[in-house]
Amino acid sequence: MSKLSTLRVATLFALAATAAMYPIATAAKAAASVWEMLKGSALDLKAHGVLGSTTLTGLIPDLYAGLDIVSRELVGMVPSVTMDASVARAAINQQVRSPVAPAATATDITPGVTPPDDGNQTIGNVPITISKARRVPIRWTGEQERQANSGPGAANIRANQVAQALRTLVNEIENDLAGLHIFASRAVGAAGTTPFATAGNFMDAANVRRVLEDNGAPLGEASLVLDTVAAANLRGLQPNSQVQGTDQMLRQGVLLDHSGLMLRSSGFMRQHTAGTATSSTTNTAGYAVGATTITLASAGTGTFVVGDVVTFAGDANEYVLAAGDADVSGGGTIVLNAPGLRQAIPASATAITRRASSRRNMGFARSAIVLATRLPSLPDSGDLAVDRTTITDPRSGLSFEVAMYPQYRQMQWEISAAWGFAAIKREHIVALLG
Repeated sequence: MSKLSTLRVATLFALAATAAMYPIATAAKAAASVWEMLKGSALDLKAHGVLGSTTLTGLIPDLYAGLDIVSRELVGMVPSVTMDASVARAAINQQVRSPVAPAATATDITPGVTPPDDGNQTIGNVPITISKARRVPIRWTGEQERQANSGPGAANIRANQVAQALRTLVNEIENDLAGLHIFASRAVGAAGTTPFATAGNFMDAANVRRVLEDNGAPLGEASLVLDTVAAANLRGLQPNSQVQGTDQMLRQGVLLDHSGLMLRSSGFMRQHTAGTATSSTTNTAGYAVGATTITLASAGTGTFVVGDVVTFAGDANEYVLAAGDADVSGGGTIVLNAPGLRQAIPASATAITRRASSRRNMGFARSAIVLATRLPSLPDSGDLAVDRTTITDPRSGLSFEVAMYPQYRQMQWEISAAWGFAAIKREHIVALLG
């Protein structure tokens, strides 16, 4: 029998004998004495894992302490979107479809013997996929721990490594969400000009809200997420933007509420590189309000790319392209994001102007974008990890799994998460150019 097994048997026998011979209170005191005696034995219990020294529970305070030390970027997108737990149940690359009801049509009321035979609708959908399962590994050998313990301490270094791992995964999720700017319904602002550059002027936020209102977006929980340059203008040039009553600015990039929008900052708002199309026009078919597919005449040169912002002669609205054209000189089509044209295009060749490359800040209703996050799945029988726990990042509110895998004379920790994201209501997203 091994030393560990012998010790367990001896412990149980001693405790049982004590309980049989003494009253409960006395037995408890005696049992404590037995335990102290056994702890002082030559057998090192921690070396055999009896005291749970290899669990992650004791590391959690150090992990959270490390979060306050490691540099962190602001994340404004993650706390602004909808977290969908139903989508999170899906497996990797499995689609979950979110239903989208079409616009309704009203008809005149005409009395009759029976009600009209109408009302059928085709319900659309937007697919959402848990598309990523990502991990950050951290590995230490016994010799490395010995070296570190003679200096700053292995536990302190590991805490910072875990914080860096969380930073990496949170930043990747934030960057994915910022990439959804290509699904904006329309754009406002001037390409190449940073928003809020005029002191005391909040028109950039007001125009974002105007477009959301035009499109019927629910504005109870709407946000405008700015890059750090626009956020600096907001702090430095706009009155009272520095007044905060909470720690939301530090923790979640919140600047202030204005124009019915929660203004946030993010370090990951994208720079869009525009296509090269010049002198392009529509054909002569004419297009009604709400049209999304526009046919081009064989005119001009260059390309339109997804995410380009265009205007049509006589229409001040700036539309974001859901699909472009690789060579406008050969005609083809471009597709506008929903809800399409706000003003009809006449039945004549109409000039199309492409906006220059720009930074893409984003205004949107919370329900317009869905983020589904979960811990990576395990087989029912488990895997080789000896322990795992969940840690929540206080900056973003996202949860991650921390697992510990023993190897030959070394230990690997793994920080991981799975997630998916989608713009499910393009009408409720606006790009603020910068």
